[in-house]
This record gives sequence, structure tokens and C-alpha cells, in this order.
Amino acid sequence: MKNAELSAIFDEIADLLEITGESAFRVNSYRKVSRTLKDLTKDVEQLAADGKLGDLDGVGKSSVEKIEAYLADGKIPAHQELLEKVPKGLPALLNIPGMGPKKVSLVWKELKVESLDDLKRVIESGELAELKGMGKKSVEQIADGIAFAEKSGDRTPMGLARPLADELVRQLREATGLKQIEVAGSLRRGCETIGDIDILCESDDGKKIVDAFCSLPRVEKILAQGDTKGSVLVQRRDGVDIQVDCRVVPAKSFGAALQYFTGSKEHNVRVREMAVKKGWKLNEWGLFDGDDKQLAGKDEAGIYKKLKLPHYPPELREDRGEFDLDKLPSLITVDDIRGDLHSHTTASDGKEDAATMAAAAAERGYEYLCITDHSRSSAIANGLSIDRMWRQIEKVKKLNESLDTLTLLVGCECDILADGKLDYPDNLLAACDFVVASVHSGMRQSRDKATKRICAAMENPNINLIGHPTTRLIGRRDAMDLDMETIVAKAAETGTALECNASWQRLDLRDVYIRMALEAGVKIGINTDAHAPAQFEQIHYGVATARRGRATAEDVINAWPLPKLRSWIKKKREG
Repeated sequence: MKNAELSAIFDEIADLLEITGESAFRVNSYRKVSRTLKDLTKDVEQLAADGKLGDLDGVGKSSVEKIEAYLADGKIPAHQELLEKVPKGLPALLNIPGMGPKKVSLVWKELKVESLDDLKRVIESGELAELKGMGKKSVEQIADGIAFAEKSGDRTPMGLARPLADELVRQLREATGLKQIEVAGSLRRGCETIGDIDILCESDDGKKIVDAFCSLPRVEKILAQGDTKGSVLVQRRDGVDIQVDCRVVPAKSFGAALQYFTGSKEHNVRVREMAVKKGWKLNEWGLFDGDDKQLAGKDEAGIYKKLKLPHYPPELREDRGEFDLDKLPSLITVDDIRGDLHSHTTASDGKEDAATMAAAAAERGYEYLCITDHSRSSAIANGLSIDRMWRQIEKVKKLNESLDTLTLLVGCECDILADGKLDYPDNLLAACDFVVASVHSGMRQSRDKATKRICAAMENPNINLIGHPTTRLIGRRDAMDLDMETIVAKAAETGTALECNASWQRLDLRDVYIRMALEAGVKIGINTDAHAPAQFEQIHYGVATARRGRATAEDVINAWPLPKLRSWIKKKREG
């Protein structure tokens, strides 16, 4: 679906309009279209074919024409015209934490800043701090943002790479009729960010496949086009180019190539060393005894079996102790997930009401869904006052009585305040079925204060889960400085679960901390933090991250049947 691509373009149009000084009304109209497209559960191309684009909320005649233009030509003329109105390096400044459209416009018009280098220059010269509307603190935050962005490098988040890779695989399969075609590399291993996308195909006619690959509609530029390999640049939905490599191998080598190009490099080195010890040779073409006798290579499992190794799931192939395991864990799968315990509705900052979110969860086959709208201190997220929260509890309970196949749990995402206190009183928290406690402000506290803050929240018997514990945003905001060993120990002591937030911008906890938590006996919850039905699909990213941390269904509280989950909640509440 091209929903996300169009959403990103309309959002960038709004940014560009704001930079060039257009009216707030016009800017907000494009942002509304962007949100509508982002939250769509139906394919925008199908809506266009049915003539129903104009029925979408906020999508008028002009927006319909722009959507249709993109679906036809891959570009929106008005978008291209706006890009030509501003210096080429200006839109990239929006990716720097602390630099919104208004600040980008300000430094462009007042200080002639047209690129990242220009921005660095005015920071170093002191001109930026002297600019009206800036100040020393704002400049420090922008400088920190630049340092963080440069540290993050050119990596692509999994949530941007995976849909693109799946689309390319689908298009290539349709164009060639290939039966064996797989995504390899770090994306197959479920890494949170990747360098490029690797696609592996099985065919005896490599040139035909590579030519088809280089002719795919998404290709912006061909970097290499040979008989067995093609490399191209493809645009991500946020407008950034990413390299995609396609390799073609014969059937007898497909498994060996998939194992080799999946990596990691460190894992493969260990496997090759084991082959060498047996007097064999392992490469992307197969496992060989001598130069000619192929022992395995048609499939991955055959290679590992011949070497007397388990068939390691891709997510474990990092040489982080997998070779020392006596038995491979039965890793969590998407099919194991029985419900979502962190979701939002229009009561706070969600896009749909509770009934719509419940219907979407039921359609996924979920057994339960917990509504966890924001607490009162999250003013920017329309957090619920105490009175509104009491009414929310009654409303959700009443709605649950009308549902047949899904149990709707009432909960909240309660802010952990700077001093470790909770945003709601105990009697209100106790009235909820399930409570997520999260940090949304004061993220620059010292390591000691931040750690004690979260630990204090876990002491409360009504707190079941710490949401997105480190508060990081991949590529945009670093994690809080926390003593994770202390937090994990407190979670184990209090019977509190830690979240693996599946939103692709978060993936928080990280895989290494998930493994730390599990080794301490702490349970995790894999939740999407969904603000719209379409975001339930992001559960795939959370599961991939949890698999990298070696989580099984037994380790994940929302993979449990509801009676078991309720019993676990009750155990902490009753001490």
C-alpha cells in the first residue's frame, strides 16, 4: 500500500509550507490529510479506483487530485514546486531534534542558513543564540540533536525498511514468477536499523531476474546491473534513498547463499570455522568437501544439520552466546500474541474511539485489548483529568459488556512524575484492570534520579507494566541515562513487567535489555502503543525485537490466556 508514502509527502508539504510562511490554516489542512492517510486501514489505491478518496476525512478536491497524481506518476507537482522554492539542504534540517519548521524558517530567513554546515557555523559563531526566539538552552538542545543525528549515521529503521522490502519482493515475484525469493541481511535478523536491503532469488537465468529487478517501478537509480547481481537506489517513504541489492543463485546454492547473506558476519565466521575443523569449506555457494563435492547448500537447515548445529533462527545469529545454548528456545511468534495491553483512543490522543479499536483487535483474532489513554499530566496528549478518567472507566466497562469475541480491559498510561510519584491516586489505579506507567517528561535527569524514579513507580502494587522504559526514539532521541541492572532487579522484586514497545520508532526495550530482563526472571509485554487500528500491525517489529532477546511465549504476558494474565495481576496487587 502507498498510504504511508503519501502520508509522508503530505506531511512534508505542510513542513515546506510552514517554512515558506504560508498560513497556519493551509499548513494544518495538509497535516490533517497526512494523518488521515497514515491511519487508513484500506488501500488508498483501491479507494482511488473506487472514486472514494473524497469521502476521506479532510481530503478535499485539491488533495484528491494530488493523491491521484502520485498514484499515476509517483510525484505530486505541488510538492516538487515547493522543494524548488527552498535551498536543497534545508528540508534535511527538520530531521534534527529541536529543529521544527518554524525554527528552520527562522534560521533560513534571518541567518541565511541553507544546510547542516551552515547551521553548525552559526552555532559555533554564537549567532544562533543571539537570534530572537532562540536562546542558550534551545541552541544547546539543537547542538545535542546534531551530534545525536550524526552518531546515528545513515541507518534505516526497520519500520521503514521492512514494508519497502516486502513491496519490492512482491513486485519482483509478480514480474518474474519466481517461487524462491527472500529478504536477507540484517533486516531478516530483525535488527532495529539496517544499512541496505538484501534480496536473494533462486533462478538459473540470473540476467533475466536482475534486469527485471532493475526495471522495478520504485528504482530511482541503477548502481550495477550484471548477470547475477543488481544494485539500485530506491526512495524510502520519507524521501531518503536506500541501496537495495539483488543476488541470483541456482537452486543447489540457495540455502547456502541465504545463510551467508543473512549474517551476521560474526555468526558466519564461527560457522565457517566449524566447517574448516572438519576439513570442509563453507561459502555462499554451499558446504563442500574439497573443491567439487557439495555436502549441503540447497537449504539452510541442511548446512546446520551437516555441521551438527541447531538451525538457528535468524534473530539469534549475532555470535552473542547462541553457540553455547544447550537447547534453542522456542521463540515468540506473532501468532502467539493474544492481545495488546497498550493502546489509545480519542479520549486522549488516539485517532479512533474505543469501539473501533476493539473491533480492529477482534478482527486480528485477539482475545483481549486494554485501552490505556494518557493521564492528566500529559497535556500535549489530551491526558484525562481524574473526573474524565472515572468516566472513561465506566464507559469502557459498559462497552465491554456489549462485545462477544473480545474482552475489553480498562486501563491507563499513567505518567511517572519527576519525583517518582504517579499521576493518578491509588484508588483510581486500583479501579483499572491493567496499568501502564511511563515517563513522558524530564528525560534529562541524572542517572541516579531517573533510575530511582522508575523504581519508585514499580513499588506501587497497581502498576503492572513500565511502558517504553528508556524513552528513546530511534535516530531522533537517545535513551535516558538509566541503571538498567537496578531497574531489572526492581522489576523482578516487585513482579512488574517491562515493555517491548513495538512502535518502530521506539522498539523499547532493546533486544539486549530484553535478554537481561528475561535472565532475571522478569516478564515482558509486547505492545504496539497503537493510536489507530492500522498500528496494531506493528506488532511484527516488537516480536522481532523480542525474539532477538530470546523471548518465548511464556515470557510475554500478552501471549498468555486472559485468566492467567488476571491471576498474575492479582498476585502483585494482593502482595
